[in-house]
Amino acid sequence: MLKDNTLTYISLFSSAGVGCYGFKKAGFECIATNEIIERRLKVQQFNKKCRFESGYICDDITLDETKSKVFAEMKRWEKLGNDRVDVLIATPPCQGMSVANHKKADNEIIRNSLVVESISIIKQVKPRFFIFENVAAFMKTGCTAPDGTIKAIGTVISEELSKDYTFADRILNFKNYGSNSSRTRTVVIGVSKELSEYISPIELYPSYRSETTLREVIGNMPALDWGEICESDFYHAFRTYPEDMRCWIHDLKEGQGAFDNEDPLKRPHKVVDGKIVPNKQKNGDKYTRQYWDKVGPCIHTRNDQLASQNTVHPVEDRVFSIRELMKLMTIPDDFRWVDKSLDELNALTPIAKKRLLKQEEIKIRQSIGEAVPTTIFNQIALNIKSFLSLGHPSTAEVNRIIETTKLENVVVLKNFIKDNPLKLGGATLARIAELTNSKRENNSAYYTNKFIINEMYKRWPDFEKDEVFILEPSVGVGNFLPFLYRKYEYVKKLHIDVCDIDENNIEILKLLVEKYGLPKNVELNYICDDFLLHDMNKKYDLVVGNPPFTKLKASDAKKYLENNVNKDTTNISEFFLEKAMRISDNVDLIMPKAILNTPEFSVTRDMLSKVRVACIQDYGENGFKGVLVETVSLLVMPNEAPSKTIVESMTLGIENTVKQSYIMDDTYPYWIIYRDDFFDAVSEKLQFNVFTVFRDRQITNSNTNQERTPTSIRVLKSRNISDDGTKVLDINGYDSYMEMDVAKSLSAYRYVGNDEVYLTPNMTYKPRVMRNKDNVIVNGSIAVLIPKNEMELSEYQMKYFSTDEYRKFYQIARNYQTRSLNVDACSVFFYGVLKENKDYARCEKLAIAK
Repeated sequence: MLKDNTLTYISLFSSAGVGCYGFKKAGFECIATNEIIERRLKVQQFNKKCRFESGYICDDITLDETKSKVFAEMKRWEKLGNDRVDVLIATPPCQGMSVANHKKADNEIIRNSLVVESISIIKQVKPRFFIFENVAAFMKTGCTAPDGTIKAIGTVISEELSKDYTFADRILNFKNYGSNSSRTRTVVIGVSKELSEYISPIELYPSYRSETTLREVIGNMPALDWGEICESDFYHAFRTYPEDMRCWIHDLKEGQGAFDNEDPLKRPHKVVDGKIVPNKQKNGDKYTRQYWDKVGPCIHTRNDQLASQNTVHPVEDRVFSIRELMKLMTIPDDFRWVDKSLDELNALTPIAKKRLLKQEEIKIRQSIGEAVPTTIFNQIALNIKSFLSLGHPSTAEVNRIIETTKLENVVVLKNFIKDNPLKLGGATLARIAELTNSKRENNSAYYTNKFIINEMYKRWPDFEKDEVFILEPSVGVGNFLPFLYRKYEYVKKLHIDVCDIDENNIEILKLLVEKYGLPKNVELNYICDDFLLHDMNKKYDLVVGNPPFTKLKASDAKKYLENNVNKDTTNISEFFLEKAMRISDNVDLIMPKAILNTPEFSVTRDMLSKVRVACIQDYGENGFKGVLVETVSLLVMPNEAPSKTIVESMTLGIENTVKQSYIMDDTYPYWIIYRDDFFDAVSEKLQFNVFTVFRDRQITNSNTNQERTPTSIRVLKSRNISDDGTKVLDINGYDSYMEMDVAKSLSAYRYVGNDEVYLTPNMTYKPRVMRNKDNVIVNGSIAVLIPKNEMELSEYQMKYFSTDEYRKFYQIARNYQTRSLNVDACSVFFYGVLKENKDYARCEKLAIAK
């Protein structure tokens, strides 16, 4: 972005620049455009796409020299004040991917690796946003990854870019997004992570709209006689063909093809040695007359030929004219294909016009056939421009705004949101509303990061019906709503019930809805009540949301437990989950990650294992800004049987699809969502469930000190156990002691001097085990492992707990958690002993040893 707020972009594989002309029309400046075919790049020059001639780069982008030219243009613009490239667009060749290409070659996977070149440049350029556009199968198509292996393009994009970008990929038929012809393509939009708190890729896509008919788009175009060039529009002309072929299409009605003619002479054929040889009908849409009152067909590169796909005019004996194709592809009338204005072209003599068309027509038609409709990129450009024109302050700046404008006052806050005097983005206004909500801590009403909702969105089910009913049971200020609007934009009637216990949230949400509007197909119903007690008198297709995680007092939880299966928990989020499962066919809720493994959720896990859990997304600690809690989302289908589960880690970049029963195997005390072959191999070596555990909760800083006295006992803590578990470390300023008379009154004292128990640090992915030591008492940072049967661990066995193998296994066993790492009654199960009794691995009952 320049100092005057002018936005910038780079375009790769830009062809004639038809699609990215939409960025120019939106006011963006093109830093550099790369295209390997000169005649196409010339078209971009005719349209004055770049400010500087050096910005037109006609070279192979795989060459370092070519990349250097792109980077040189970036440097030039940096000197003009451009702080960063705003958008990088890449539309690499798709012959190896497209279902329309019947001549796919074996080496196309290598060609598809041009996508990887684009990814590499994105990593170097670091634009605020990136866009890929390609065929529908784009994300699943193979390419040569940077490591030399063959991977799906979607996998490579995720592996290479997900650290710095949040991205979404959608398969769109452009006819429903502003284009005037049918064209099903994949559009990938990435947003740099520092912006993804304020905007999601999903919000940048073009808006859904009803398709237009061919009659609406070109029905008013003048009819053309054979070989005629319209006097008032040079581009309203068509390429003629041998006149003896005209009878093939002359008598056809809309939707009929030449191969349907009864007369063999009117069917496509050749005459060889005086004999009629019928042409082969490879595609059913060749020589086919189009319908006036249906959407325009997909435009292909050989749109000049009758024998190509869907090229025949609905009533005239010709293919579509260039101008008609431009209208179908939403290419603006002022777009130049040659270095002359339309007035100059119209002023040419008929002979000069024909000569120029003969020279340029194939180039123009091919460029149109491989283009992105201009409106598609124009809408994305305008959405990005709108977002960047608003303020998106940091949390610290937001807090200053709240303080200086006294937004803790609800009336002041509502007026601030209504007037938006600082021209803040919608996400910032919602964030302000969350931070000023005095009840948020009581209700655990924390702002839901757009990054999370973007990932949940990708897994929400599609519905093949006209009416869909959705509930958001803890709506807050409505962060899920824009995503629901986008996901179900195709539904004729989308009924969304939004519920919240806080009346201020509902009032603020109404203000935001009034400010930003509702899609035409959406009906919003507000419910200000306690979802858990409210009578939801309908069945929903989907329940989504971020329920509160509050743990209630037993007396307060009692009113919610009556219909609950799990009576062992007081966590509100669990109550939300169970009720949602009773009233909906699909449920996707954000939950504390502890639901995967802690004892209080054992009943819940058992209940979930009996129905379909379609997806588990793990967000680690990235769920709520400033709130240190690990979260997951569970996509549950309560009325379906267990099947396969998609497991995704947004922090580790893991995505696996596994049998649900595999990760919920009741061999283990809880779900192991990252279970794999390595985990299974180690499990085979170990005997589990051999210890119980004790963890102190009484020793604190208030009853310990750092001075040793004749009457004190050492308090052993986790860092005092060496990395291999072989010795006790003395750490200056860390070691602590406790008076013996105080120690004797504590539960932990029973293990003082007991050499039949073992010690292991809590809260670590570096487990190590040592035999209990004399004259020490352990605090809660160390777990005491108590053998269920009398047994003695060998030195080797204790050292095994410190090995890389066991530590890797233990991370998987703990689901890569970072917060809930206490060795508790469930997780102690995984402190297994080696089954093999080798010289160095003795693990026998003491009775036998004696």
